[in-house]
Amino acid sequence: MNCSYSPLTTALKRMKRSGSVSRPAVGKSAASIYSVARSKKQQKKDARKAEKAEKAAQRQQQRQTAAAAAEEGPFAANYGDVPVEDVQSKAVSGRSWTKVGDLDEGAAGRAVLVRGAAQAIRPVSKKMAFVVLRQSMSTVQCVLVASADASVSMQMVKFATALSKESIVDVEGVVSLPKEPLKATTQQVEIQLRKIYCVNRATPTLPINLEDAARSEAEFEKAEQVGEKLVRVGQDTRLNYRAIDPRTPSNQAVFRIQCQVGNKFGEYLLSKDFVGIHTPKLIAGSSEGGAAVFKLLYNGQPACLAQSPQLYKQMAICGGFERVFEVGPVFRAENSNTHRHLCEFVGLDAEMEIKEHYFEVCDIIDGLFVSIFKHLTTNCKKELETINGQYPFEPLKYLEKTLKLTYEEGIQMLKEAGTEIEPMGDLNTEAEKKLGRLVREKYGTDFFHFVPLSCGCTSVLHHAML
Repeated sequence: MNCSYSPLTTALKRMKRSGSVSRPAVGKSAASIYSVARSKKQQKKDARKAEKAEKAAQRQQQRQTAAAAAEEGPFAANYGDVPVEDVQSKAVSGRSWTKVGDLDEGAAGRAVLVRGAAQAIRPVSKKMAFVVLRQSMSTVQCVLVASADASVSMQMVKFATALSKESIVDVEGVVSLPKEPLKATTQQVEIQLRKIYCVNRATPTLPINLEDAARSEAEFEKAEQVGEKLVRVGQDTRLNYRAIDPRTPSNQAVFRIQCQVGNKFGEYLLSKDFVGIHTPKLIAGSSEGGAAVFKLLYNGQPACLAQSPQLYKQMAICGGFERVFEVGPVFRAENSNTHRHLCEFVGLDAEMEIKEHYFEVCDIIDGLFVSIFKHLTTNCKKELETINGQYPFEPLKYLEKTLKLTYEEGIQMLKEAGTEIEPMGDLNTEAEKKLGRLVREKYGTDFFHFVPLSCGCTSVLHHAML
């Protein structure tokens, strides 16, 4: 086999073997090219080494701090890092954990075991420190005071203050009532700590500061007025570190309310003799007109993601089910960028046969929404308050008997307010919002039926159009 190399290739091979670029086998141009390429590569390599060294130094410092804090003392067994083998399901301890949200005045004097994230750690002195523990949307203040009577040593206080924020810890202590109301925590009690163990230690520096991620717009405006600049966590950053961002109280509340809406949706429809079904999401063709689809190949055959369960719901009705519903994903390749156009969302779908008038459907939808509104207002007060703290909103207004507004009445209200609408024409987004505001002012509700009795179009339902 005959192999030949150019002079430049040969020179580069020699330089690689010798490890030198100062004496190239060919002209300066070849050596210069190789030197520049090697220099850039070396710079990247050095940068990676420096980054690794910095992280290693941080970990080493953390280990040294923890080791120094965990010096042998009379109460050394009351604190420290939990060994990995202790959290690998080797045995059932029989211990009972208390939820942070259940800690109230009635728990005063009771010994509790709590697991949560160390949201804030504040050393007061060598003998005293505060640790704010967070679990879901609830927070509680833990107090560490070095005392032989309480089995708390100065080394234990030092260990606690050396913990990094967001580390997962187990604490044991006695619930007590504070002398003054607590402003920084949701629970109005304290835990006088007797033991503290780190289950999972967070890195010293997190990519997202949860205090920044949980701030409201009002806090930013207040800071600007006094010349203070606060860190604003952008959407891209939140999505890049999605495992951290949901720890904020408002995100916790949103997901819990979403869960309650889905559960109540199914519960109400089941009480009205609906049957829950599951329809295909990977199908051979479009399942609904008017919406673009995500296309793909499956084993060489064209396929797409379902835009809607509409076709399958109708098939179920024809199949004798009479009333069906589904809670499931919907995919739409929308060529729009508004809050009304989403490429993927969870759909709450229902279908039913109509005996003689579409008002039968309206009545079911009416009862469904009022039922959900009542449930959220009664059972999700804490979640709504939490969301309102970061993203302020006006409480939803609705009537026990839902208002039915005819098309003529709605158009007349808009005309009287200075908005002209073509006869029998559809309302655009701005007109819908304005009608919602007018109805709220006149009737005290955000939820109503807009009934087009005098035209041949289908029923339209508007709510919360603010």
